[in-house]
Amino acid sequence: MIKYIFFKILQSIFTLFLVITIVFVLMRSMPVEGYLGEDYDKLDQVQKEVIIESLGLRDPIHVQLKKFYNRIIAGDLGVSITYRPGVPVADILKSKIPYSLGIGLTSLAISFVSGINLGIIMAENSGKILNKLGNIYIVATNAIPAAIYYILLQFYLTDIFKLPMLFYADRPISWILPILSLSLGTTASYALWMKRYMADELNKDYVKLAISKGMKMKDVIKKHVFINAFVPMVQYLPASILFTISGSIYVESLYSIPGMGGLLVEAIQRQDTTLVEAIVLIYSFIGIMGMLFGDIFMALLDPRIKFGKSEGRI
Repeated sequence: MIKYIFFKILQSIFTLFLVITIVFVLMRSMPVEGYLGEDYDKLDQVQKEVIIESLGLRDPIHVQLKKFYNRIIAGDLGVSITYRPGVPVADILKSKIPYSLGIGLTSLAISFVSGINLGIIMAENSGKILNKLGNIYIVATNAIPAAIYYILLQFYLTDIFKLPMLFYADRPISWILPILSLSLGTTASYALWMKRYMADELNKDYVKLAISKGMKMKDVIKKHVFINAFVPMVQYLPASILFTISGSIYVESLYSIPGMGGLLVEAIQRQDTTLVEAIVLIYSFIGIMGMLFGDIFMALLDPRIKFGKSEGRI
């Protein structure tokens, strides 16, 4: 178990290192003129070169990478270049993170609870109307691109239920649509897999034996089937975290939420590489930690999972 966890931690660190390195190199491959922002046309060539040199953009890429790693290890996220020139990135993110965190965690909690319960209902009502309605929802959610149903929800539900079309920090009712939008996809995923695992368990011999001994189906499901079906569901928690992160980037822009998702889009448009690198670092860290904890929880819940001695893999 210790070897397994240690291997996963090393794997997570390497993945994080690889992601931020790729993003750094890609951002540094963009034209250096973009770092000058709106002042590009106002500066002469000498002034431009002074600014570019001060940012270290003329240094070899390996030198820039070394400086970047040293800065990150020291806990310094740098300063904004074009979004809010000279302002520490940490100060910018300080006001943005609570919005993204609040919406993201709320949508994850709602999708987890609603998805698990929907899957149970569908498994208990196999062949009935509730199961068919659930299947329609799952198929529709997976078949329609998320960006499409995000827009449809915003367009129709704001009119039908008189909900705000945009986000307002002082109006809790305006949180409903963004959270609902982010919850739909992960709810469908949890419901689909919970239903499948429940169906597999219901066909096993121990269920038939318990019923033959006079135990009610509801009691069998509550005491045995649900627990056995729930354990493998933990492995889908990392995927739901990644889905929420990717969805939040579009949803925050769609509803004008002052969070990190919308900020990332604007930072890329303004070519504020320091800000982009910091946001990607945070998103990558959250996603990778989610996968790490998912693997650890699976190992704790299922003792059959272990790190192979001979082959060096799971």
